[in-house]
Amino acid sequence: MSGHSKWATTKHKKAVVDAKRSKLFAKLIKNIEVAARIGGADLAGNPTLFDAVQKAKKSSVPIDNINRAVKRGSGQEAGGADYQTIMYEGYGPGGVAVLVECLTDNRNRAASDVRVAFTRNGGSLADPGSVAYLFSRRGVVVVPKTDTLTEDDVLGAVLDAGAEEVNDLGEAFEVMSEATDVVAVRTALQAAGIDYDSAEAQFVPAVQVEVDIDGARRILKLIDALEDSDDVQDVFANFDASDEVMAALEEE
Repeated sequence: MSGHSKWATTKHKKAVVDAKRSKLFAKLIKNIEVAARIGGADLAGNPTLFDAVQKAKKSSVPIDNINRAVKRGSGQEAGGADYQTIMYEGYGPGGVAVLVECLTDNRNRAASDVRVAFTRNGGSLADPGSVAYLFSRRGVVVVPKTDTLTEDDVLGAVLDAGAEEVNDLGEAFEVMSEATDVVAVRTALQAAGIDYDSAEAQFVPAVQVEVDIDGARRILKLIDALEDSDDVQDVFANFDASDEVMAALEEE
């Protein structure tokens, strides 16, 4: 899990920086619309919507924007788009496996954006199924560290809720579970009075490809290019970079 944890740390730090960008706001709003369309506007009865709203709030999306997204998605207000989830698979520089999760109302545009990002950044699209088998859908809950919160505190709160492991990411704890247990884990943390940053199902790699600083720089450039598309919601990659490599990249 070491590679995933380092990447999760990077993504967590990156999300804090990106929170100031309207592009991230738009993606979070899109998640809310889709969750409300599928499960209705009631946060108590729609845990997917609850978690989408929580993530948006943590990223400082204005509450008015959140409320309007819920109304659009649930049909209470006009303007909601018919978004589709599409997965693209590919290989990045150095043979790193990449999964691209899109949420779009224009399949042709999404496909074009993803193809161009791969082509221009040393990667290539792959046939469906050729990369996905390297990943499994897991529940991931990120818990910010505090002066008093310990790993044992987190583990004790979530153990009976289906959590399988707790990883120390440096600035946060990451609670891993089956994808179907993510709501139970999040609820257990809330019951214990422990705050969390995000709770969602993610694609976690079963094996990692070790990369040096040049390899890490190139794969991160590809991921940035993919995430620059409005249609791309998330990118998952199976690279493993050491703490030293990630630290060196952060200094650049």
